Amino acid sequence: MNDDNFIEKRRFIIRLGKALHKFGTPAYRLESHLQTVSTTLGIEGYFLISPTSMTFVLQHDTEQEYNHVARVKPGELDLGSLARTFDLVEELTTGQRTLTEALNRLEEIANKPNPYGHKLTLLSFGVSAGAFAMLMDTSWNDVFWSAMLGLLVYGMVFWAERSSRMAEMLEPLAAVICAILACGIAILDPSINIPVVILSGIIIFIPGLALTLGLAELAARDLISGTARIMDAMMLLFKLYFGAVLGMTLGKVMFGESVHIEPYALPIYASWAAVPLLSMALVIIFKARLKDSPWGIFAGIVAYFSAMIGGLYLGESIGIFVGALAVGIYSNLFARWMKAPVSIALLQGIVILVPGSKTYIGLNAMISGETMLNQAHIGSQVFLIFMSLIAGLIFANVIVPPKRSL
Repeated sequence: MNDDNFIEKRRFIIRLGKALHKFGTPAYRLESHLQTVSTTLGIEGYFLISPTSMTFVLQHDTEQEYNHVARVKPGELDLGSLARTFDLVEELTTGQRTLTEALNRLEEIANKPNPYGHKLTLLSFGVSAGAFAMLMDTSWNDVFWSAMLGLLVYGMVFWAERSSRMAEMLEPLAAVICAILACGIAILDPSINIPVVILSGIIIFIPGLALTLGLAELAARDLISGTARIMDAMMLLFKLYFGAVLGMTLGKVMFGESVHIEPYALPIYASWAAVPLLSMALVIIFKARLKDSPWGIFAGIVAYFSAMIGGLYLGESIGIFVGALAVGIYSNLFARWMKAPVSIALLQGIVILVPGSKTYIGLNAMISGETMLNQAHIGSQVFLIFMSLIAGLIFANVIVPPKRSL
């Protein structure tokens, strides 16, 4: 291999790694995928990935070795770009594209704008907040006001995309504003559950998926990345909780105490309808491709109803194991049939199961001693749900081994 060829191949591998990291690929999957691509290109590669740094060691022989260390920001899920990048690597390895063409295409994918635009994304934030309130079995009043706060939160996200100062304080500020407004809304509509409306409004920021991915990385013995991801998620959770507490305190000073009126409960079918609604909103929020969206929506339905049926016989926490097992098997089969990344279906299914909201509720119970909903032993329940999730995914990979590194 001549020097120019080695330079071009290492440039592609490094840009590929940075792109996949930007699109939210977990470290253990990214390292495995880069290893596979390097081997295919005839290069021996060693990789160390964490949420904020990347190390590449690439060599062809004892005389050709290249080390590259990069400081990066934690990635955000972009399932559409992830799928396009996966297809690009397939095209390169099968000879449909040259390295030069692949590098240009990778640049196009990385700079591709949001395919759904701002209006649909705004709608998806509102729908996701309202659908989550439906899953919490509260009331139609809570669902409506949660959706309104979800729309407001996207306005702040839109602002943060254009302002670095806003981006730095986005999550706690969103929690503060949602909490203040929820207290004001309670004066007009005393039937709302203020903490639940606040939680539903900021649910898009609750790091349940990040905590689950961190535990999955620890289970895969990727200790550095797993620990870093979990600590980052916990700090985000603390910021959100502090923002909510501060906002509620300011809201009570501004609007006074409201007298709560017990509302009518949601019918049982509401939570069933919430699952496809939430899954459809996540397709837009995660920027999944339209052709992949039915698989992602169905993954959420499989996860939720498998967990619900398992919960009837094994209890709620262990029932999550059944849901994770089912969606893990489904995702691995999807990857085989469609020749696509496992993450396309898996992450949209797992996000329905992750106990991010329960973690927030448990934190509230631990600090304030008050319960937002009538749920006992929330702390131990959260821990058991996380363990059930990871165990379900591990067993799914044993039953139907994944053939794709992504």
